Amino acid sequence: MNTHATTITALFKSEEDTLAAIREIREHGWQVTEVRSPVPAERIAEALGRGKSRVGWFTFAGGVIGFFSGFSLAAFTATRWDLIVSGKPVLSWIPFFIIAFEFTILFAVFGNVLGLLTQLGLPEKDYETNYHEECSGDMYGIEAVADQSEAERLKEVVGRTGTVKRADRMDE
Repeated sequence: MNTHATTITALFKSEEDTLAAIREIREHGWQVTEVRSPVPAERIAEALGRGKSRVGWFTFAGGVIGFFSGFSLAAFTATRWDLIVSGKPVLSWIPFFIIAFEFTILFAVFGNVLGLLTQLGLPEKDYETNYHEECSGDMYGIEAVADQSEAERLKEVVGRTGTVKRADRMDE
């Protein structure tokens, strides 16, 4: 791409039209920078070549760390202060699992938030720059970038099935 590029924002009524436009844009060698949809769409993520998110692994790791931390904390405090109640054993497994479960939930949430912040780039600073309200209701939006010389061709391609909302020139 040369130093001047044009960003085209197009809106589509259905997921199928959006998928067709993504495939056609990518066939021509243009770049799809953003796709917005009113509902999560796995087929769109597959068409863009995006894999599964790694946030779930952060949640899992946080949960495992939380389970062992909670269990260890309960066991440590029980062995440190020998509070024998009615002749019951110092290491009571059932109450320790309750504490371990609570720590599992707490640390899984911490891991999830950490994963969202590191893997997904949240919070996105310029989210509202190219945001269209229609994409929160019933429309799908695509932002595509092409050389300034190919901008009209890109408009024509996305205009077959969608509505071109905006064409901005940007320097890269």
